[in-house]
Amino acid sequence: MRILHVISSVNPAAGGPIEGVKQLAAVNVRHGYQIEIASLDNPAAPFLQEMALPVHPLGPGYRKYGYTPRMLPWLRENAGNYDVVVTNGIWQYHSLATWRALHRNSIPYVLFTHGMLGPWFKKKYPLKHLKKMLYWPWAEYRVLRDASAVLFTCEEERLLAHQSFPGLCRCNEVVVGYGTSGSTGDPQSERESFYGRFPELRGKRIACFLGRLFSIKGCDLLIQAFAEVLAADPKWHLLMCGPDQEGTRAKLQALAERLNITERITWAGMVQGETKWGALHSSEIFVLPSHHENFGIVVAEALSCGLPALISNKVNIWREIERDGAGIVDEDDFEGTCRMLRAWLALSAEEQAVFRERARACFLEHFEINLAAEALTGVLAGVKAGRGSAR
Repeated sequence: MRILHVISSVNPAAGGPIEGVKQLAAVNVRHGYQIEIASLDNPAAPFLQEMALPVHPLGPGYRKYGYTPRMLPWLRENAGNYDVVVTNGIWQYHSLATWRALHRNSIPYVLFTHGMLGPWFKKKYPLKHLKKMLYWPWAEYRVLRDASAVLFTCEEERLLAHQSFPGLCRCNEVVVGYGTSGSTGDPQSERESFYGRFPELRGKRIACFLGRLFSIKGCDLLIQAFAEVLAADPKWHLLMCGPDQEGTRAKLQALAERLNITERITWAGMVQGETKWGALHSSEIFVLPSHHENFGIVVAEALSCGLPALISNKVNIWREIERDGAGIVDEDDFEGTCRMLRAWLALSAEEQAVFRERARACFLEHFEINLAAEALTGVLAGVKAGRGSAR
């Protein structure tokens, strides 16, 4: 099967969607599938050189929406080279261009919403949501309506989407799951790679955050809760890993200074490869008090390392983690984040060891990438076999 993924950007700093595409594609390629990507990226972007998959950069896209006159004619001309198109994400030009090119074409497309219909955005940014509602009837609603399938990474995401936008009931909704390959290297070697970059953290009890430094992730809550609960013990250290695309880091550092914990936080920036896995293997807990997290590939990655996940109940896979005893779940506020940290401290060494065992088991049962890849290719094969029938 020949599959084209359409996405706004393949920049690894963009977060989960492109990481998910790469991980799913790696499995698909091993099984003989042909995978290519079309994006809104500037052809001169340096991160394109790091991609193992063929990429067709059709940008640069204009402003945040990403309009480019090159994408629509390229899709119309080249769609016939593929059996099915997978569009990743909405609210940017790539999804509308896919609809315009394919909604009357014999080549089917499916759509991954990647949490972009979640109600948090409606509550946090009401004016932006009003703008989206004006845009919804003539653009994104049609993108979803005419897709052969609208794909959700978990049941929670599907249910939450109905709280934000009308008309979803007319779509062919499918929960396919999601995942990651997880940690496959030698943990000790990866730890040494991490300590090679951050030798001051050797021997520390590390609370790890991994993700974009963005307000939606609850980074400020984590810093405040760390100061309240863990800072009294000098062995505890907060590790903040992730790119800063919106100037958030300076605000968070100012907050840490006001709380007098500047020396207790390491700002690692974006970490990849052995350093990333080493950070997870070297940590005692993974903490993500996010206000909205569609799936949370980084959560699955932490679990794959046997790292207990302390997450808010706004991370859409929280039910699986709580049910499997692989972490601690609470509200996405200061009190909830403090409760999670205190609950971890209250556990005995034996109880903490059980959490680590359950974390790995939870990953293998629910979030290992082969499970997600098999589910997705099953849907795509069905769409290909009945091409056009969903329209």
